[in-house]
Amino acid sequence: MNFERICVLGGSGFVGMALVSELASRGLFVRVLTRRREHAKALVLLPTVEVIETDVHDERELARQFMGCDAVINLVGILHDSVKGRVDRPEARRGDFHRTHVELPRKVIGACAQAGVSRLLHMSALGADPTSRSAYQRSKGIAEALVREAGLVASPEPGTLNGAKLTARRGMKVTVFRPSVIFGPGDRFLNLFAWLLRQLPIIPLASPQAQFQPVYVNDVARAFADSLGNPESFGKIYDLCGPKVYTLLELMQFLAHTLGLNRKLVPLSDRLSYWNAWLLELKPGAKIMTRDNYYAMQTPNVCEGNNPFPSGWKPAALEAVAPAWLQSASQRGRYESFRHQAHR
Repeated sequence: MNFERICVLGGSGFVGMALVSELASRGLFVRVLTRRREHAKALVLLPTVEVIETDVHDERELARQFMGCDAVINLVGILHDSVKGRVDRPEARRGDFHRTHVELPRKVIGACAQAGVSRLLHMSALGADPTSRSAYQRSKGIAEALVREAGLVASPEPGTLNGAKLTARRGMKVTVFRPSVIFGPGDRFLNLFAWLLRQLPIIPLASPQAQFQPVYVNDVARAFADSLGNPESFGKIYDLCGPKVYTLLELMQFLAHTLGLNRKLVPLSDRLSYWNAWLLELKPGAKIMTRDNYYAMQTPNVCEGNNPFPSGWKPAALEAVAPAWLQSASQRGRYESFRHQAHR
C-alpha cells in the first residue's frame, strides 16, 4: 500500500523536524501545517515539503488541507498546561492539555473522515492513562481511546450505548506511538538538565529514582516512517524506548560526566520532591518542573514489552549519540538552547 502524500501536524516541532526530513529523504510529498511559518523555515528548503501557516484547531480548515493526502500524522503536544507570564503565547492557558491532546485529535479524526483520508498516525506517550492523576497522562490516554475508536466501525444496534456498538471491522487505519522521553539536539529534556548543570554547583533533584528509557529522536522518526505503509502496523500501539533504563539521578550523573562538570546532586525525598515541584511551578517563564510532572514521574516511563515495535527497529543507545552534541555545545549552542526554552 502506497502513501505518498502526507500531511503532518506539529511538523515544526522537535520530533516533527526529524520526521519531515526523514519522509522527504524517502521521496514523499509532505504538507506541514503550522501556526507560524517561520517556525518551519528550515523545512521550506526541502524540495518535497510544503509548509502552510494555518489554524490546526479549525476542523473545516483541517479537512481542506487534508484533501488529496494519503495519510495524516499528528505530532502536536505540550508538556505543561499553562505558561504564566507568556503574553505572546495566547494558547498558553489552563485547559490546554484537553484542547491540545483531546479536542485536536477529535477534530483531526473528523477532518480525515471529511477529506477521505483513511490512514492516521498519532503521537501519544508512555504512561498515557485516562485515570492517571497527571493531567498530561490523562489527556494522552483519552486521546488514545479516541484514535483507537477511529479504527473501528460503528453499526447501530438497539440497546447499545447511544444506539451504536463498536465492532471489530476496520475503519481508519490507525497506528499509535508511545515513546519514552525523546532526546536529541534541541530536546527539552537532556538540554534542560545540561543547562542546569552548567548554571548551578548544587542541584536539588526531585524524584531522583523516577525511571526513564530515553529514545533518540531520529529513531522515533524512523519508526513513524517505517510504519506508514506497513499493513502490520494498522490498528497497533507501539511503545518506543531506547535500549537502557535510567533513573533521573543516573541521567544527571551521566550528563555531568559527559560535560566534564563536578556538581553536587542532592536527591530529595518524595515529600520534598512534591514541594520542590510546586515551587518551580510558581516560577514565571519556561517551566523546569510542575506538580503534574511530579505525578507523571510516579509511573515508570519505561517499555515493558507489551507493545514492542516490529523486529528490525534497533534504537541507538544514549551513550552512543548524545556525547557528540552535548560536548560540542559552544556559546552559540547555549544561546540556541536559551532561545528554545523561551519558545522563540
